[in-house]
Amino acid sequence: MNHVLKDSVMYSYKMAVLSKALWKSVERDWQAWIKPFDLNLNEHHILWIAYQSDGASISDIATHGVMHVSTAFNFSKKLESRGLLTFSKKEEDKRNTYICLTSAGKALFCETMSHFNEKTYNVYQGTLPIKELYGKFPEFSELISVLRHLYGNDFIDQFDHQLLNFTNELEETEGKLSLNPN
Repeated sequence: MNHVLKDSVMYSYKMAVLSKALWKSVERDWQAWIKPFDLNLNEHHILWIAYQSDGASISDIATHGVMHVSTAFNFSKKLESRGLLTFSKKEEDKRNTYICLTSAGKALFCETMSHFNEKTYNVYQGTLPIKELYGKFPEFSELISVLRHLYGNDFIDQFDHQLLNFTNELEETEGKLSLNPN
């Protein structure tokens, strides 16, 4: 008996429920982290992406922030009204709108990083038993493979590039994080 359809629906349901549960925890942790800064998740993510790629287009923000273009634009406008970023057009590309962090935006983003506390980040805490057992955190290779097929090589390549650059800028001193651009 062929159970391809049954297997498909059960796999899809399992992926949906587990992804939703994981995201709910990540969302709760992230919101608690940035609440003192009067930011929401989309705004903080936009600041993060803008910090990593100076002069990102709204389209880039939407793609790499995994949000709709109108969401990226509307939350960027809120950040602009707070003086945290600026909008511009490039002489050679009048079709796209680009954003850059202001010094206040960069300072706020760096301050949020210095207030990260892994002890209050439940998803991180949930991975510690795996790290203790295997000596390393869970790998993302299968998940990245799925996302590569859903979003394409450019998405994953850009993610890897930005993650590496950001990792190189992030420093830990006396239990606090700081950003030191090279």
